[in-house]
Amino acid sequence: MPVSAFDEFDHEAHMQRAFERARAAVDRSDRPFGSVLVRDDEIVMEASNRVRTESDVRRHPELQLAHRAMRECDSDEPAEIVLYTSTEPCPMCAGGLRYAGLGKVVYSVSSEEMNRFSGHEVSVRSGQILSGVTEVVGPICQ
Repeated sequence: MPVSAFDEFDHEAHMQRAFERARAAVDRSDRPFGSVLVRDDEIVMEASNRVRTESDVRRHPELQLAHRAMRECDSDEPAEIVLYTSTEPCPMCAGGLRYAGLGKVVYSVSSEEMNRFSGHEVSVRSGQILSGVTEVVGPICQ
């Protein structure tokens, strides 16, 4: 993905949509996480957390979108896609994102900041898991 094209993306608008998806999760009693996939500065897919309402630990939005990108895109497309997500992906989601091979992951709230709110410490950051495969950018739009 050309860096210049990414630099021109409307990062704030994409992150705001991820926040809207996070609010939708809260409205249905799920935890506040939301994500969108962006290609050529256009949102192509979106998801919000559904772990509680669907009783499925795999229903994190980042993992849902990684799965959809692998199933619905041609094999070369994921590298051209950017994931905007309300919070830094957890290790489980980062593992799924590694296999999906997205071009970039952009987050707003870091796992360190989440740790301060939740009291749960993340042992491995998403950047470590995605190193050499997907660039991780954040925090932005705080």
